Amino acid sequence: MKSHLYYFGCTIIMAKKATSYALTLPPRKPAELAYQWLYEAMRSEILGGRLSPGTRLPATRDLARQYGLARGTIVNAFDQLASEGYVEGAVGSGTYVSKVLPDKLLQVAARQAEQSARPRQRQPLISDYARRARLFAGYENRATRAFRANLPALDLFPTTLWTKITVRCLRRISKRNLMGCDPLGYEPLRHAVAEYLGQSRGVRCVPEQVAIVSGVQEALDLTARLLVNRGDRVCVENPGYPGAVLALQAFCAKIFAVGVDSEGIEVRRLPALAVRLVYVTPGHQFPLGTTMSLARRLQLLEWARKSGAVIFEDDYDSEYRYSGRPIPALQGLDSSASVLYAGSFSKVLFPALRLGYVVVPFDLVHHFEAIQSLTFRHAPLLEQLVLCDFITEGHFGRHLRHMREVYAERLSVLLEEAHLRLAGLLEISNVEAGLQTAGRLCRGIDAESAAAAAAKRNVEVTPLDRYSQGRVVPEGLQLGFAALDVKEIRRGVRELAIALEAEWKAMHRGTEKSP
Repeated sequence: MKSHLYYFGCTIIMAKKATSYALTLPPRKPAELAYQWLYEAMRSEILGGRLSPGTRLPATRDLARQYGLARGTIVNAFDQLASEGYVEGAVGSGTYVSKVLPDKLLQVAARQAEQSARPRQRQPLISDYARRARLFAGYENRATRAFRANLPALDLFPTTLWTKITVRCLRRISKRNLMGCDPLGYEPLRHAVAEYLGQSRGVRCVPEQVAIVSGVQEALDLTARLLVNRGDRVCVENPGYPGAVLALQAFCAKIFAVGVDSEGIEVRRLPALAVRLVYVTPGHQFPLGTTMSLARRLQLLEWARKSGAVIFEDDYDSEYRYSGRPIPALQGLDSSASVLYAGSFSKVLFPALRLGYVVVPFDLVHHFEAIQSLTFRHAPLLEQLVLCDFITEGHFGRHLRHMREVYAERLSVLLEEAHLRLAGLLEISNVEAGLQTAGRLCRGIDAESAAAAAAKRNVEVTPLDRYSQGRVVPEGLQLGFAALDVKEIRRGVRELAIALEAEWKAMHRGTEKSP
């Protein structure tokens, strides 16, 4: 007969055999009778919720052996608990905590009394880093609606294929695989990533320069550990990715926000000296969606060469380009080893896949590896095995081509609908790449008010000034389109137009009433 495992609280039940975890009870007072101690302790554990209804209790023989008591003492305590309704026995299967407890209505009061009796805990001493760190919220697990940004079309991901590859990897997994891998990651995956980046993004690297990380956020953390000391000046785009600002602030860097125009970060505004690191998103600027021009890229690289600064190139969303001539990554144009190039598979495939990569200049690889070995150690190996096969067998390339067509169609529909319904209210830029775009509000409409009005109509937009260090951009909104089907895009534009029109009229009425 095949065994089956079932998990019930602290008990593992197998066919024809049952074993429980050891039960840890509060210490017994010196003068307390064994029977009374066991009864009170188990009753307290049940009422406190640590032994939940339906949990199977250890066998009396096991408890007697564990606590050095006579089995009769255990049986007497169990009988008392049973007579009061706290436990119930089932012939041939043991003793369980009752599903309906006699003190059910008193549990809340009992817990409150227990909490009030606890001594006040002293304030823990935390590091300066912990005081500076701020929570950077991840994806909310909720229904997707127009115009949720930074999210791929998860319903179109080939989950069946991914599952098939995962099962195959598990079947052939070796003892060596179970040991883990080098801090820089699974070597065959690093080869696959290096080849992919060289062909698709013009990145110049060898596998030895590639480090597999959990994503760009980890890459930023490791880079800050590698390069940034307290008080070092770090430049970021403004508006820009808030995760970069939070990560660098936590290391006590001095943030210098630099404006962005239609060609990318304004290099002329960068300080000439004393800059340690500059963070940029040249492929698809976050959140404006513009692509850094070739001339601006060369200008930025020349500035880095002269100033001695290092560039962190976050090439997110670059896989999805819909128009314009492809421009090589900054790293591929660099001749002075000034660029750390990073990307992630989370946006390309699915957010739960916490895998990304960093291409590190040769002179820094050893230091980067040492830091990674002391912090995150290495990315989960099973996911690396699966992703490696997904890439090398051609599935990744096919998925990219398919999604590029889908997203291009969805962007086209968004722009067409916006032209018809949002003219004079919101001017949406025709981005060349990415999963989202941005629009400039017209008629003096306030972005925060517009977002609140849109939310009431089940439409999600993000004001651009939430990504700014101060108010440096015109009032505008960020709109995602990749995760939405055509029907939802059309509904979203229609509802957004109604919301913005209502906001403008309300604002206009307020102006008319003003003296």
